Amino acid sequence: LIRQCEFFLYSDRDREAVELCKERGYTYPEITGWIRAVAADFKLVSQMGLAETGILTSASDYHIFLKLRKTRAQAMASYLDITKAALDNGVLPRCHFEDITRADYEGFVLPFAAELMKLGDQYNKPVKIRLCDTLGFGLPWAETALPRSVPKLIHGLREIGVPAEQLEWH
Repeated sequence: LIRQCEFFLYSDRDREAVELCKERGYTYPEITGWIRAVAADFKLVSQMGLAETGILTSASDYHIFLKLRKTRAQAMASYLDITKAALDNGVLPRCHFEDITRADYEGFVLPFAAELMKLGDQYNKPVKIRLCDTLGFGLPWAETALPRSVPKLIHGLREIGVPAEQLEWH
């Protein structure tokens, strides 16, 4: 069973595909969006009437500093703002921690995940976290150092209270 399919809502072609899929009326796969962490993209989620969306929440310094040209605090604030907007509008957020295997795990990933869990508790809604190994640096051994050790990445998030059913890997 394919549970969900994800569409890049800022793409005209993907928005067309969403409409075609919705016309079929299938229960599965559930149609979900994928957006950048900006208000203009979130409007597309609302316009498409989707119940869940992925949100690009880049985690590595490379992406935060060089791609987004933000500080970690600015990036986290903008990510939390768009997550709140989703929750305020009854949309389940799925935060994609892009490039997690090059991220500052203790200085950014864990504090950000903790804030997301607080938001989920506040709204009584699950906030999913998708760990994205953008460059394929993740390794399956617990002996590997963070942020490359997939078992350590998962263990740390579970230790701060992220439920297993709210974790995904990409």
